[in-house]
Amino acid sequence: MEEKKMKASEVREMSIADIRERIEIEKANLDTMKINHTISPLEDTSKIAKARKDIARMMTILAEKESQN
Repeated sequence: MEEKKMKASEVREMSIADIRERIEIEKANLDTMKINHTISPLEDTSKIAKARKDIARMMTILAEKESQN
C-alpha cells in the first residue's frame, strides 16, 4: 500500500483513464485497510482518513476533467 499523499497537481497531469484506474486501486486499498483495522487496530488510524481524502480529491479532479470535455 502506498502511503504517499497524491498532490492535486500530480492528479491533474494524469489522463482520465489513469485517474479512474487509480481511484479503483485506492478504493481497494481503503477497503483492505478498514478490514485490517477491524481485525487488528492500526497504529496510525489517520491513514484511513487520508486515503478517503485522496480518493475524494481524485474524484473531484476527474469530474472537472470530464466536464471540460
